[in-house]
Formats: sequence, C-alpha cells, structure tokens
Amino acid sequence: MVDGVFRLSDVVLDDTIGRSTPDVEHERAVAIFDLIEENSFEPAGHAGGPYLLNLSLVDQKLVFDIRTEEGAAVAAHILSLTPFRRIVKDYFMICESYYEAIRSATPSRIEAIDMGRRGIHNEGSRTLMERLQGKITVDFDTARRLFTLVCVLYWRG
Repeated sequence: MVDGVFRLSDVVLDDTIGRSTPDVEHERAVAIFDLIEENSFEPAGHAGGPYLLNLSLVDQKLVFDIRTEEGAAVAAHILSLTPFRRIVKDYFMICESYYEAIRSATPSRIEAIDMGRRGIHNEGSRTLMERLQGKITVDFDTARRLFTLVCVLYWRG
C-alpha cells in the first residue's frame, strides 16, 4: 500500500441524518475531525483514494457512499443499524455513569467505569469491523473512530 492512498480525506453527513442541538453538532464535528485526522480505509477491490465518505440514513440503515476525491463513485454499502442499538444504548448509559462519577466518585470508581466504557466502545468497534468485512477494510483505531461517529448520529442531545 502506498502511504495515504487508503484513507478518508473527508466525511460528509447527508441531510437525511438531520441536524440537532449545538452540542450534538459539535460532537459530530469532533468525531469527523478525529476520523479524518487519522484513519485507514480500504474499499474492497479499489486501487486507492484518498476517499470521500458521504453518510446518509435510509430506512434506519446507514449508507456509506464512497467516492474518490475527484467525485468518481467507488462503492455504496448499506449497513443495518440494528446490531448497534444495544451497544449504543449500553454505551450511552455507561457514559452517563462516567460523567456522574467524575463529579463525586473516587478515582478508582471512575477508572472502573471508564474501563467498562472503553470495553463497550471496543465491542461496538469490533461489530462495525465485522459488518464491514469484505466491503471495507479498516484498522481497529479507524473502526473506533467510525463507531464514535455512529454513536454521535444516535445522540439527540
């Protein structure tokens, strides 16, 4: 692989995603920035990018519309969000516990909750990698950043 060829250079959320509160919009922008900043993204059977990723929602499914930087279509993949619902719900619950603990719990309690939070995040990342298998190859860190973005798409503020 030529360095920088199999990566995302931009991620756009389609209007179907909808807009939310300023806090949620900020979290979405941060998630996209982190993803673009460092990623490994290789659509199956394609010679190389960098790539533009347009995300949209159609019938409660996440659509990955992948294009070259010049705009040429590479692939479109539709991902059911159903396998992520429980994980995202658990992740949000433990995040609430984490933020509550930061205000009043002991450092060891905060660390234990944070370990659980990271574990659920890792589970979501592995699930995402499995769902993309044979379509898009991503490394674990990229899967983590993509899963963060999926979570932020669920978050209503």
